Amino acid sequence: MRIDVLGVVRALRDDGSPVDLGGPRHREVLARLVAAEGRMVTTDTLVDDLWADPPARAVGALRTFVAALRRALEPDRPPRNPPRVIVTEGPGYALRLPRDEVDVHRFQDILARARRSPDAVTGLGAALAAWRGPAYADVPDSAWAQRERARLEELRLEGVELRARILLDSGEGAGLVAELGAHVAEHPWREPAWELLARALYRAGRQADALATLRRARAMLADHLGLDPGADLQRLETDILSGTVPPEGAPATWTGAGVRLGPRTTVDLARTLALAGGEALVHSRRDRLAAIHAAERTGDLALTARIIGAYDVPAVWSRADDPVQSRAVVAAAERTLTGLGPDGPAGLRARLLSTVAVESRSADLSGTELKHAQQAALQAEALARHLADPALLAFALNGVFLQSFTRPGLAAARDRIGAEILDLATRHDLPSFAVLGRLVRLQSASALGDLDAATSHADAADQLAATTEAPLVPVLTGWFRARATAARSAEPGGPTAATAAAHYRAAEDALRTAGMPGLHRGLFPLALLGLRLLHDRPAPTDPHLDWGPYRPWARPLVLLAQDRGEEARTALAAIPEPPHDHMQEAMWCLTVRVAVRLGERGIAARAQAALRDARAEHAGAASGMVTLGPVARYLAEAEECAGAGTGLTPGDWHE
Repeated sequence: MRIDVLGVVRALRDDGSPVDLGGPRHREVLARLVAAEGRMVTTDTLVDDLWADPPARAVGALRTFVAALRRALEPDRPPRNPPRVIVTEGPGYALRLPRDEVDVHRFQDILARARRSPDAVTGLGAALAAWRGPAYADVPDSAWAQRERARLEELRLEGVELRARILLDSGEGAGLVAELGAHVAEHPWREPAWELLARALYRAGRQADALATLRRARAMLADHLGLDPGADLQRLETDILSGTVPPEGAPATWTGAGVRLGPRTTVDLARTLALAGGEALVHSRRDRLAAIHAAERTGDLALTARIIGAYDVPAVWSRADDPVQSRAVVAAAERTLTGLGPDGPAGLRARLLSTVAVESRSADLSGTELKHAQQAALQAEALARHLADPALLAFALNGVFLQSFTRPGLAAARDRIGAEILDLATRHDLPSFAVLGRLVRLQSASALGDLDAATSHADAADQLAATTEAPLVPVLTGWFRARATAARSAEPGGPTAATAAAHYRAAEDALRTAGMPGLHRGLFPLALLGLRLLHDRPAPTDPHLDWGPYRPWARPLVLLAQDRGEEARTALAAIPEPPHDHMQEAMWCLTVRVAVRLGERGIAARAQAALRDARAEHAGAASGMVTLGPVARYLAEAEECAGAGTGLTPGDWHE
C-alpha cells in the first residue's frame, strides 16, 4: 500500500493499481490523517477541519467516511479484525503506515537527510521529481489544507535550491542552468534562486551570462520594489568580476564522523545553538528532536521528561518555524505526561505542560488544539507558581504569552505578562528570559502605538543581546525600527515611503538567513502592503510576491488594485476567519478595507465586531515589525459601511 498527496490524493496497491477512495470528503479525511504524520487526530478536530459550519450529524458522517476508507484500504481484512491502516486511538483516528509508504513523509525525511549530508543529494533529486503537482491538490481550501500546502511548497522550493547548492558546492551543477532558469522565472523574488542560477552559469563557463543574470535581478528588485539586492547577490557579483569565485564550497558540518552524544548532552548543545540563529537554529531543532527520541527509547520517563523540558529556549512568535517538528515535540511531551500520570513530579509535569504550550503555536492550531494548548499553559503556570521556581515560572509564562492571542485587542494583557517575565528574569539572573520580556513588551508597546516605549525596550533588548550572545535579537529589533520608520513616513515632515521601504528591505535581508521561516514567510510583502495603505496607495500587484500565510487576506486587495472587482468579491467571500496570532488585527483590517470598497455590509459588520476591543491598537503592530495604521481608522470605515445595530459577533463569520 502506498499513499500519495504530492499532487492529487491517491492510494496505490503494491501492484501499482489505484484504490477507489470514494468522494471528496473521503479523500479529505485521508489527507488530514496523512498531514498528522501518524499522530492521533481527534474527532472534534476532524469535524472542525472538514466543515466550516458542521451539520448536525457531522460525527456520524465522519464515521461513515472512515469506515468506507477502511474497506477501500484493507479490502481483505476479515470481519471483526481490527483495522491496521486507519486505527481508532482514544477520541480520534490515526494513520498507521511506514513513512516510506507515504510520499510526503518520504520527501520530508529525504530533505532532512540532505540538510545533514550532501551524500543524500541523489535521493533528494528523485524525491523532487516525484511531485505531481501542488500538495493535496484536490482537497478543498480549508484552513488546514492551506497551511499544509504553503508549508510543503516552501519545503519543495528549499529542496530545489538545496539540491542545486549541493551540486554546485561539489564542483558539479553546470547542467543546472535550464532547471534553475525555469525556477527563477517561476519564483523571481527568491534571491537564492538568482544566486544559484548565476553560479551555475559561471560554472558552465558563461561568465557574461552570470553577470547579466545578477544585473537582471538587481534591475527587477529596483524597478518593482525600489530596493537593492541582498548582500549574497552583491558579493557574488563582486567575486565574478574579480575572478575570486571559489571553485567549490564546503558545507558546514556540526558533528564529527562517528561522534555520538547522549540525549542530555545533545539537548544542552541544541539549546545553546538555538540562541545563535541561522543554520545553528535549524540544526538545534533537529538535534533536539533526536535527543527526545533517544530518551524515549530508554523507557525512562523521568529522563525523557527532563530532556523535553530542558529546551526552555524563549519563543516570541505565534507561528512555528517547523510545524511538523513542533507537533512531534508536543506529541512526545503528551505521551510522557500520560506516562507520568497526574501524580507525577510537579516540576517535570510543569516543564512538559510549558513545552506543550510553547510548541503549540496558535497560528498553526485548530479550535480544539488551541483550547488544549491554552489549558496546558494555565496548568503549567499554576504548578510553577506553587513550586515558587522563578526559571520554571518564566518558561511557563512564555507559554501563557504564546497562548494569549485568543481575540483581537489584548496587547495590554500581553504587556503585563512581559513585565512579569522581565521582573522575574531581572531579579533571578535569567538573561535569556530578560530578552524575552523586553521583546514581549516591545511588541505590546508597538501594538498600542507607543513608539517611544517600544524603542526603549528595543534598545534594552539589544544591550542584553550583546552580553548574552543572542544575534537573533538585532534582527527582530531591526524590523521594529523599520516599522517605526514606516509609521513616521505617514506623518508631516517624516521620512519618505521609499526610505521606509529601504529599511524594510534591510530588515528582510537580515531575517532571510536567521533560520525562522515561520516568521519570515510573507512578512516582507505584508510590510510593503502596510506601507502602501499608510499612504493610501493600492496593493502591490506583482504576481510573484510570496504572501505566504497572509495570501487569503491580501489577495482581494491585489485583485482590486488590478480592477478585477468581481474576482475580488469572490476572494473576499472565501476568506477564512484569521488565525489567533500576532497578525489577527491586521488580517481583520484587510478584510474591512476590501468589504468597504465592495460595499459588503455583512462582512464589514463581522470584522467590526471582531475588532471592537482593538480600537486603541495599531493593525499588525502586535508583531513589533509591521503596521497597517490605527485599527480605529478601519473600524470607522467598517462602522460607516455596516451601519449600527447588526448584533453580529466574530463567531457569526460562516453563518
